[in-house]
Amino acid sequence: MEIQGEYWIDAAPQHVWQDLNDPEVLRACIPGCESISQVGDDEYECDVIAKFGPVKAKFKSKLSVCDSNPPHSYAIVGEGKGGVVGFGKGRADVQLVAEGTGTQLRYNANVTVGGKLAQIGSRLLSATTRKLSDQFFSAFSDRFE
Repeated sequence: MEIQGEYWIDAAPQHVWQDLNDPEVLRACIPGCESISQVGDDEYECDVIAKFGPVKAKFKSKLSVCDSNPPHSYAIVGEGKGGVVGFGKGRADVQLVAEGTGTQLRYNANVTVGGKLAQIGSRLLSATTRKLSDQFFSAFSDRFE
């Protein structure tokens, strides 16, 4: 499944970049995030509770930042395991473009799921994934207002 989006953030790319790489900011903005910790230079582990239709689970996730070009772009590669519920894997390419006094954040993500998650239907899974993305970016951009 592929999802993409654009968000206007009222801050310079450097400030947006700093917050996108701050574990505490990410913890506060990721819906259902219980904890996040940096385990390497560009590696994180987090626990997230997510609900996809009738399926709710706690996902133990690993995230890695790669292809970093500060403060313009990077990619986030991740994998979350939800036990018997299944798993999700994905990559999101994020681009920050200076526009006037702010930043246009663009992302393109590819996500695959397996286990019970794969059985709930692509339409519901896609809608929920988009909703969670919107919740994250809304919370993130609100930090700059």
